[in-house]
Amino acid sequence: MEISSFSFIVPDYDAGIAFFCDTLGFELIADEPQGRKRWVEVRAPGATTSVVLARANGPEQKAMIGQQGGGRVWLFLKTDDFARDHARLLARGIIFEEDPRDELYGRVAVFRDPFGNRWDLLQKAS
Repeated sequence: MEISSFSFIVPDYDAGIAFFCDTLGFELIADEPQGRKRWVEVRAPGATTSVVLARANGPEQKAMIGQQGGGRVWLFLKTDDFARDHARLLARGIIFEEDPRDELYGRVAVFRDPFGNRWDLLQKAS
């Protein structure tokens, strides 16, 4: 078994698409109307796991935007070239919470997406 996809709460679909596709460089693999909803799915190039963008509906879900990880880093964006991707994300407006640092497991820096979720940009140690 493997995780094929997971949902990611966004304030609206187009904001989610803009972040994942325009900022991170993911591919839009589905954007299908379903009445009041849309089925929006994105995936990193070459990845098998996709992200289903879920527009928050109602106050409880809206309160969860940016809080799916409970304030912790819960998303790990793996790269094979940290310097390249760090510079690319900076150029696309990503604000890192810290300077890149080297840990036993690799090179890492934490950033927040426009919704408040915390991510690691991570190049694993060889």
